[in-house]
Amino acid sequence: MTGISTPIAMDIKMSSSSSHNSSLLKLMRLTSPSLPIGGYSYSQGLEFAVSSGWVHDVPSALDWVQGLLKHSLMNLDLPIFVRLYASWKGDNIEEVSYWNDFLIASRDSFELQEEDRQMGKALARLLVDLGLDEAKPFSHAPYGCFLTLFSLAAERWNISLDDAANGFLWMWAENKVLCAMKLIPLGQTDGQKILSAIIETISQVIDHGLALADEDIGYTAPGQGIASALHETQYTRLFRS
Repeated sequence: MTGISTPIAMDIKMSSSSSHNSSLLKLMRLTSPSLPIGGYSYSQGLEFAVSSGWVHDVPSALDWVQGLLKHSLMNLDLPIFVRLYASWKGDNIEEVSYWNDFLIASRDSFELQEEDRQMGKALARLLVDLGLDEAKPFSHAPYGCFLTLFSLAAERWNISLDDAANGFLWMWAENKVLCAMKLIPLGQTDGQKILSAIIETISQVIDHGLALADEDIGYTAPGQGIASALHETQYTRLFRS
């Protein structure tokens, strides 16, 4: 009995493992710093925060990144991502458009809106080149949010909602830590210490953000909006936001 059933069980296990590995690798590609969408050129107000002395060392950089995770991404980006993912899954384009417009309208400054729009267009063009034709309308739409295209890719590539949410938050946090390392500046070990501390924060953000009701969704990080708006007229700049 054992000799007969073991190969079958192994085949099933290997097939399941292969499918999961394929989705995981697609997620790694989608969240890679090498993804050609220009994410490295945006600090989302951090550059002004550093130039003003708000952020100046490891603890203050950690506070900044954790604060945005808990007050912006947890209450706005993540719950909208959940709804975009579900809308793509149900092929409900009307709801996709609604949440896309809701998200872009929630961006607190011109620079934050432009970042979302430009990264969204870049990802849309890439997805079309990779065979995902549903992204084509967003490659020339006035406002196609990055998360709208990220959620499309995640759903169509069979990346689970939980994995995709974790991947998105990690990609965002890693980018902000890299910005802090350049601007303050910080060493690579300092950057890794910040990322290590953020891992637990991401778990908390996921638990809260996935369960948020529609009426509780909203942007709650006015300090970032102020920093981003003032960054528009900053004398010297490395980043576009």
